[in-house]
Amino acid sequence: MTVRIHLIRHGRTAGNREHRYVGRTDEPLCAEGAKILADVEAPKAELLFVSPMRRCVETARILYPRLETVPVPELSECDFGAFEGKNWRELSGNPDYQRWIDSNGMLPFPGGESREAFCARCRAGFLRVVEKIRLAGCREAVVVAHGGTVMAVMDAWSKPHRDYYDWQIGNGEWITVRTEPEKWGTDPKLILLR
Repeated sequence: MTVRIHLIRHGRTAGNREHRYVGRTDEPLCAEGAKILADVEAPKAELLFVSPMRRCVETARILYPRLETVPVPELSECDFGAFEGKNWRELSGNPDYQRWIDSNGMLPFPGGESREAFCARCRAGFLRVVEKIRLAGCREAVVVAHGGTVMAVMDAWSKPHRDYYDWQIGNGEWITVRTEPEKWGTDPKLILLR
């Protein structure tokens, strides 16, 4: 049996509009973000999984008003620590920020998560989602989460493989993959469809 999973990034927030690092801040959608989503024809789904952050829950309610949401805390966005709520302009000249940039994002955020820990958390959450899809016999599911979450999942299991930063998508956009439950286990092998 083939299953399609749509990985949707939440709609735009005020922080997104200002290119801020918005991780643990439980920011709602901005009016513009909600309005844009209202015009989106979302992919079909039988099951709907969400990061419990407000921006993801609001996105899910707009796109799928008739589906019950299943919160998955491990799919929450990265904790950006000292960079939270700031943008690159405000961080320009900050030596910690420069070190983080020079490391290609591999150093932990000061007072926050490392990319390694964040990706491990997201992978664990996604494997829980995959198991719930398998147990339900579902053929089409949606995960509404964050840009970083989508990047972590796709970096781990995409076929053909692309690196973490190659999977960036815009607010309200999605990536569709297919996978086969009988081949899951700890490697869902996500074949890119869209």
